[in-house]
Amino acid sequence: MKAVRLTAWGREPTLAEVERPVPREAEVLVRVEASGLCHSDLHVVDAAPGALPYRPPFTLGHEVAGHVAALGPDATGPTVGERVALYGPWGCGVCARCASGQDNYCDRRGGLGWHGAGLGRDGGMAEYVLVPSVRHLVPIGDLAARQAAPLTDAGLTSYHAIAGLRHALGEGTNAAVIGIGGLGHLAVQILRATTPSRVLAVDIREEALALGHRSGAHVGTLLRADTARTLKARTGGAGVDAVLDFVGNRATLELAVDILRPGGELALVGSGGGQLTVRKPGFLPPGFRLSLPFWGTRPELTEVIALARSGTLDVATEEHPLSAAPEIFGRLRAGRVHGRAVLDC
Repeated sequence: MKAVRLTAWGREPTLAEVERPVPREAEVLVRVEASGLCHSDLHVVDAAPGALPYRPPFTLGHEVAGHVAALGPDATGPTVGERVALYGPWGCGVCARCASGQDNYCDRRGGLGWHGAGLGRDGGMAEYVLVPSVRHLVPIGDLAARQAAPLTDAGLTSYHAIAGLRHALGEGTNAAVIGIGGLGHLAVQILRATTPSRVLAVDIREEALALGHRSGAHVGTLLRADTARTLKARTGGAGVDAVLDFVGNRATLELAVDILRPGGELALVGSGGGQLTVRKPGFLPPGFRLSLPFWGTRPELTEVIALARSGTLDVATEEHPLSAAPEIFGRLRAGRVHGRAVLDC
């Protein structure tokens, strides 16, 4: 079968021919229908040797949707042909966090040598992917694979980040979304669907703001020197109640701190290399709270899929054949992907 492989650190991904896996014990073989590309894939590809606990070669791809092709002799639950999305973060499977569906916060994560599908273990940028347990599968019914695949990270990560802020987003509140890309445009939709908060979208690209408006943002503004003043004016001078930063560089973190009202919440999702200095007294708003959400839980993925099947979520996608993956990595690195790039496998 064809697969997009990272063969060694410092090398670009390549399309290779590999043997189709055979499910054993409780494993499940999934025929991949679609696989999304993510900036996290770039972080893996661009990582220096030793920066991550993974050992190449392995197949990339952690946003996966398809159908069950075969079951190991001990696997029970799904039937052959059932359409599923893949819950990407794979933990140890036995700790309390994993038992409750929080593999993303596995207690043994630091010693595993992998973080999930396509992250140290063979992932879904391939015709087939071997899944270690049925607990990583979420039924998708008739939801299109090109929609379901990005929801397993872009949708789930956004949903999980917002879930941590929802207590602060009641009537009359304002939430800012910085970075209206693959995750940010879904965050706007999830905020509109699950909170009464007014949504303010920020990006450096006009086309991204247009996507934010199509996704339901009440206000959109480019990131400029006067953006903080503009957004504060939009909130009557008080500032916003919560910021979701899907970029995480120096400029976006500075903006986040500038626009938060006292007692405000910041969810830092992006890995852009920015830093905050925490000290008292200091420049952070009084009562400031910071969260560093990572991916999401299996129950939350079920809720995200349900939102999409109801028509509430719509992923803006670019579709490409699996053979185009090396080229799409280059376009993603150059910031020329609009919404989410999805490979038809």
